[in-house]
Amino acid sequence: MRDDRGEGSSTVVGPEDIVVPVAGMDDQELESVVGDDVLDDDLAEDDLVDDDEDDEDEDEDEDEDDLGSLEEEGDIAADYIEGLLDIADLDGDIDMDVEGDRAVVSVVGATLDELVGDDGEVLEALQELTRLAVHRKTGVRARLMLDVGGFRARRRAELADLGRSMAAEVERSGEPKKLRAMSPFERKIIHDAVALAGLRSESEGEEPHRRVVIFPAK
Repeated sequence: MRDDRGEGSSTVVGPEDIVVPVAGMDDQELESVVGDDVLDDDLAEDDLVDDDEDDEDEDEDEDEDDLGSLEEEGDIAADYIEGLLDIADLDGDIDMDVEGDRAVVSVVGATLDELVGDDGEVLEALQELTRLAVHRKTGVRARLMLDVGGFRARRRAELADLGRSMAAEVERSGEPKKLRAMSPFERKIIHDAVALAGLRSESEGEEPHRRVVIFPAK
């Protein structure tokens, strides 16, 4: 069942499309899919006003184009996920939205733990497959986010708490703290929480073992 919040065009993705995106692809290909104007000083004041108005109109047009593209990504992703649910004989409602500069597709259901996996590992893989499906249809690298059963929302709150507590520990000890390996989604939340605490953090290592290191304030 789909709950579409945009009016983007839909493209139904058949079962054959679900297998094709990953067949024969190496890790590098998967990763590639898994953002002045100068004014003349001699211009009259009226010309500057007109230019500003033109720029505002252009910005509005660009915003509308971006929104339309994100809604299209969401439509394609929702169709892809719907096909996967049908094949796996799983029930779930699909909600599509746009948050900031990315499309967000959420699957809500009572029996979807198998689509999340241990510590969200299956969800991360499913998100990359969905991005691949979108890329095949649009030719553009997708940054959409996929959530299943509210896992990411709960995980975001947990990681924000972890980031704050680890930042407090580093502030007390004055020593850097290295956290366990995390996904890009998880690291971003930790970085944001640490920054809000007034400390500095960096990511080090290579995927899938990349981790956050928190440093005391200088």
